[in-house]
Amino acid sequence: MPSTSKGATRTETDSMGDVTVAADALYGAQTQRAIDNFPVSGLRMPDGFIRALITIKQTAADTNRALKLLDDERADAIINACAKLLEAPTMPAWSQHFPVDVFQTGSGTSSNMNANEVIAHLASDILGEPVSPNDHVNMSQSSNDVIPTAIHLSAALGLEASLLPALKHLEAIIRGKADSVDQIIKTGRTHLMDAMPIRMSQELNGWADQILHAREMIETARPALHRLAQGGTAVGSGINAHPDFAKHFAQTLTSKTGMTFSPSRQCFASLSGQDAAVTLSGHMKTLATALMKISNDLRWMNSGPLAGLSEIALEALQPGSSIMPGKVNPVIPEAVAMVAAQVIGNDTTITLAGQSGNFQLNVMLPVIAYNLLQSIDLLTNSSTLLADRAITTFSVNQDNLNQALALNPILVTALNSKIGYLKAAEIAKKAYKESRPIIDVAEQETDFTREELQHLLNPANLTEGGIPD
Repeated sequence: MPSTSKGATRTETDSMGDVTVAADALYGAQTQRAIDNFPVSGLRMPDGFIRALITIKQTAADTNRALKLLDDERADAIINACAKLLEAPTMPAWSQHFPVDVFQTGSGTSSNMNANEVIAHLASDILGEPVSPNDHVNMSQSSNDVIPTAIHLSAALGLEASLLPALKHLEAIIRGKADSVDQIIKTGRTHLMDAMPIRMSQELNGWADQILHAREMIETARPALHRLAQGGTAVGSGINAHPDFAKHFAQTLTSKTGMTFSPSRQCFASLSGQDAAVTLSGHMKTLATALMKISNDLRWMNSGPLAGLSEIALEALQPGSSIMPGKVNPVIPEAVAMVAAQVIGNDTTITLAGQSGNFQLNVMLPVIAYNLLQSIDLLTNSSTLLADRAITTFSVNQDNLNQALALNPILVTALNSKIGYLKAAEIAKKAYKESRPIIDVAEQETDFTREELQHLLNPANLTEGGIPD
């Protein structure tokens, strides 16, 4: 995005000289240099990240005023400019003024200065006199502590408002569906081959526990996200920041967000490393693998309707083919599986970027922010979609389940303790070869009565575990 318009321009000046900027742009010289220097992807920093940046600037102005570093008039102007940008209904209208590409300077300085310049422009209009992007909006800060703080803040807010509620919803939906199908018995499968019977509720509760585990692991990453680099400034030493800035900033941000934040225990680590982001990403990768597993189970169970398993029927949402009339595909599980693949890829990017802390600064911060927040958004949306448009709405093909179960030769496993493995294997092979129900062959090949076999081979009883008596 070269400018906000192709018409009139103005001249802005920074420490390197004059720069031509679109007349209606709220940003200044350093943002324009970034636009010119990084025409890489057309991908800009996520809205959640920009909102976090603006919140940091607002909180910093409040803190600097409280510490008698910034006069009341300029502090009010900055705070009000930030409030104007953060108004939810109007935030999209400001997006054009935050055009910096994700693939920029590794510290995120371009994004930090973009925010400083936009806020300074609006604050100057409010105050009626100049507000400096560096001296006032960026007071007591450096890009090197602002951007790590923005990563933590935007991720923490994303988890609180979006991903964790979505996972609780998905787990609840799966468990509710499990309750509704508790009496349905189906053939279990290992290696994609017929195995002992299970209740469909057992299968679904297995999914729910995977989601629960992933959520619990994500929860463990939250405390580290709530410890902020802000106050470390350029290299972690806190140069040019008041000694009480970090503590006061965290307290003010806590009041503003309703979430508890604290200063980093060690700013040198917070600037040079991104361990909290790497940890969170790893746990989100675990969630992605669980979602992939659930999606693939749904696809297999839905396969058919004639030549597949056809255990369930997913809701028909759209035509499945441009050439084959009547074909309907499992589009929601497919979309979720693609999300899982993307999140796993994002984790690789974040892992590689996380180790790029050269001495006192990580120099891949923007790409960490972009991928981390994208993963949060993708997992939030796909978890909700999977819950509401696949699991809630699928129906069970009871006749198909019963037919497969009746012919399942693996049921003979229940006789192992009675007749031995080798004899049971002989009966299973014969039943399979002759396509006969296992109970008929077992009645022929053993001394058990049919009534005894009906009890021993009852699929419902076999789902409870233990040794049949």
